[in-house]
Amino acid sequence: MKTATTTTGSGCSDVLSGHGLDLGYDGRSISEGLDVVVPPGSFTAIIGPNACGKSTLLRALSRLLKPTAGVVHLDGRDIHGYRTREVARRLALLPQQSTAPDGITVADLVARGRFPHQGLLRQWSEADTATVDEAMAATGVTELSDRAVSELSGGQRQRVWLALALAQDTPVLLLDEPTTFLDIAHQLEVLRLCRRLHRTGHYTLVTVLHDLALAFRFADHVIAMKDGRIVAEGPPGEIATPEIMREVYGIESVVITDPATGGPLVVPLEPDDGFPAHAAAAAPLRATA
Repeated sequence: MKTATTTTGSGCSDVLSGHGLDLGYDGRSISEGLDVVVPPGSFTAIIGPNACGKSTLLRALSRLLKPTAGVVHLDGRDIHGYRTREVARRLALLPQQSTAPDGITVADLVARGRFPHQGLLRQWSEADTATVDEAMAATGVTELSDRAVSELSGGQRQRVWLALALAQDTPVLLLDEPTTFLDIAHQLEVLRLCRRLHRTGHYTLVTVLHDLALAFRFADHVIAMKDGRIVAEGPPGEIATPEIMREVYGIESVVITDPATGGPLVVPLEPDDGFPAHAAAAAPLRATA
């Protein structure tokens, strides 16, 4: 099942998309003939079980992985036709795992986000300093600016890498599991920041998320994947259904109204919950919590 894609935002067409993508590693195929269009100006969450191709797709969209067939378009052009610096001015990526140079401080690492904007005729400026300061303040790492990145906890490092991506100041931001290593308070903090960026109307965000509650709460467009293919995509209310959860995750569930947001909330079911798994299909897709 595949729902219709909803386009939101500025109305610009084909900011980021993939067409007929064959993706894989070391001769192993992950996706074949994959088509995806990220709605411009959207906050898109990619969900699905482990090893279904979510991060592989994100790597292809960011130009880290070259498709063996098909093309990724960024602003209407083949992303592999850009120079590296040109891509870095348009698109920033927060990967799952990043390694900082030995001894580098938080401030120095975040400042590297400004490198794509430097050149022979454009040196470091007060505007660059302000952008770095804003990125660190937004991610709550200002007080860590003089600390070595290697000394930080996993959650602190994750926020520093997010600050680096923000300092790059690109209209497209790709985040691969940005809540990894974070406690629930910092997970919410990071995703609220992403939502604030999205609401400015200047960003298209794409993030891989495992937590369905967070994905359906914060994203306005969801892509559900399984076995390297897109099962469904659309607004959270169209994706959070027992049928799609069964197809994507192999679980029975009931979808209720999130009392905090009014959006969908997926509740997995177990046979001993007092709600027989076989009855899930007959349950209402919405119920007041």
